[in-house]
Amino acid sequence: MLKILLITFFAGMGAGLGTGFAGMSAAAVISPMLIAFLDMEPYMAVGIALSSDVLASAVSAYTYGKNKNLDIKNGLIMMITVLLFTVVGSYVARLVPSHTMGNFSVFMTLLLGIKFIVKPVMTTKEKMNEVDAKKRVIQSIVCGMIIGFICGFVGAGGGMMMLLILTSVLGYELKTAVGTSVFIMTFTALTGAVTHFAIGGLPNPFIWILCIVFTFIWARIAALFANKADAKTLNRVTGAILVILGIAVLFFS
Repeated sequence: MLKILLITFFAGMGAGLGTGFAGMSAAAVISPMLIAFLDMEPYMAVGIALSSDVLASAVSAYTYGKNKNLDIKNGLIMMITVLLFTVVGSYVARLVPSHTMGNFSVFMTLLLGIKFIVKPVMTTKEKMNEVDAKKRVIQSIVCGMIIGFICGFVGAGGGMMMLLILTSVLGYELKTAVGTSVFIMTFTALTGAVTHFAIGGLPNPFIWILCIVFTFIWARIAALFANKADAKTLNRVTGAILVILGIAVLFFS
């Protein structure tokens, strides 16, 4: 019992901080910890992680939205294309020889963390809003297609891909990028969780509830802090957390 409490607490803390600060998927942290320390079947571990991600992303999106750091319109457009092309990517992945891509999300987390520390995102909302509305819609569709296809093909890295593209390609201010990312992740995680449990059945309720609760609490704490921090501080904290989580997940997996 104590072991389960400790593992789910630290897994939820890592996942919640990653979600609240950087829009990172809980699956990148919770899954490897449940598999490594509780000997859980991988498919079920991913299902628990995705369901934990739903409420964590939702409360983060609410917090960012309340602070006017959320682009709902383009977020919805990107979400639809991400979901559609995740299916396409998954189908294509079945037609090609398997590749060793299990650490894709981990390395991406590490690299993105280093990027935020070395080259912080200092774009302002004023600069972000200078982009033509029609151009932004087209960019959202194209980027959603790319993110969805890669996530479906590789099977990981959705949150990190979105944050990278929103900040580096679409020129979003960091808080708005994270807010939009967790908004999208709320629905993609819900879709994934429902699919997992429909196919594989329900997991251990005790572990399931603990992961959801701990992830939710830490995501809320992280989102509150992130929305009050200045851009430079947020970049450094986000980068440090991503690097730490990347190293930790690499170690556990």
